[in-house]
Amino acid sequence: MPLLPLEIMTAPFTPPEQGEPIAAIATPVGIGALAVVRISGKGVFDIAMRVFHKKGSQAFHFAQSKGFRAHFGAVYDSEGLVDEVVALVFRSPNSFTMEDMVELSCHGGPVVVKHILKVLLDEGCRLAEPGEFTRRAFLNGRIDLLQAEAIGEMIHARSESAFRTAVTQMQGTLSTRLDAMREQLLRSCALLELELDFSEEDVEFQSRSQLQKELRELQKELCRLIDSYQHGRILKEGVATVIAGKPNAGKSTLLNALLGEERSIVSHIPGTTRDYIEECFVYEKTMFRLTDTAGLREGREESEHEGIRRSYKKISEADMIIYLLDISLDNYLDEVPVIAEFLVRYPSARLLVVANKTDITPDSAERLKQLRAATGSEVCGIAAAKREGLDRLTHEMCIMVEGLDKQQEASVLVTSLRHYEALRNASDALRNAQALIDRGTGTELVAFELRSALEYIGEITGKVVNEEILTLIFERFCIGK
Repeated sequence: MPLLPLEIMTAPFTPPEQGEPIAAIATPVGIGALAVVRISGKGVFDIAMRVFHKKGSQAFHFAQSKGFRAHFGAVYDSEGLVDEVVALVFRSPNSFTMEDMVELSCHGGPVVVKHILKVLLDEGCRLAEPGEFTRRAFLNGRIDLLQAEAIGEMIHARSESAFRTAVTQMQGTLSTRLDAMREQLLRSCALLELELDFSEEDVEFQSRSQLQKELRELQKELCRLIDSYQHGRILKEGVATVIAGKPNAGKSTLLNALLGEERSIVSHIPGTTRDYIEECFVYEKTMFRLTDTAGLREGREESEHEGIRRSYKKISEADMIIYLLDISLDNYLDEVPVIAEFLVRYPSARLLVVANKTDITPDSAERLKQLRAATGSEVCGIAAAKREGLDRLTHEMCIMVEGLDKQQEASVLVTSLRHYEALRNASDALRNAQALIDRGTGTELVAFELRSALEYIGEITGKVVNEEILTLIFERFCIGK
């Protein structure tokens, strides 16, 4: 179907058709001062009226209330009073879902919340699916798909950097950039489609030199976004930090010391760690995704051999490698060639050499000096068992990743693998279109590549909707969101 030229149209706003009423607990399950139960959809004002009685008013009806108003009253079931609550009214389309909504703030006991939810379900609401409120906000045009994902990332953020990045995306900064690119592509597609309609007259509505110029600019913008993915991924997921080294170097002890808890099994028997263990910790504003790996040596049995294989895989995926060695051993310098090999083998990762067990090494200062000279790099000395030297270690870790974990002012970052892959596909389509134009290929093939790029960009913000993608995105949300 040919794409039509863009037209600026002004039409009165039509509120979206409201879905069946849904209900869910919007606050974490557990004991707390307050909890919130929310309902949204067609007829929720009637449902709320049947269970809620406003203090001092016998004739109150939610449909008569103005939006963004709070009302104090009580919820009743067939057996009597359930709880005193505050009911917040949101009228369509001025609500999160753009439907009629009511939020009931009650006391935070789990039994109280369960009773209120049951009353609402008995009166006609359906229990909401994971992320269904946000999904309705997207389907009704309140937010785009990228902003919906950003809401989920903001909720799950484990560091200040991840939170700020999610907030920026929720505000629509990246969406605006992508919409501008999509609009430009849409105009070019429309002109090429017009050429196809007038193919017998051999007219050119879109100058090929001008089109090439526009595509080069779009390609530059796509490349900037694609290149930002590594930075954005680190802000979102944390710095992938692998603790590597030979058996009994103290890797598990170091992991436990950094986490402040006994997360990994510590034993003097070599080869105790048979698989990697992954945990996160935040130092200042930087989140590190720590991985304790199996000791690097020739595996003596199948399970240990598999653990070592997995260790090397995690090392190859790391943003930073902490190579830990036991400086108390007489042959500690034998590990210098291994460190040199790591520098060559994993050039994209930051490598931090850490010498453990300085507390039981009388001449540790001299040995550290020799190790620095042999490796040509700074070496951090620690005593993991006694948690000595950890402040300096974490400081060195932050210095090593400086630039990876610092968000630039007003930057637009790609943080999702889904977005990254879609942008790469769009970039490939534009590259194909440019090559076709250079070869003087017919309009139809060029238009096909531009339409492909248009669809890939549209997948990110939800202009092109894929039900499978929607399910994967929203099933990660909690029930009440």
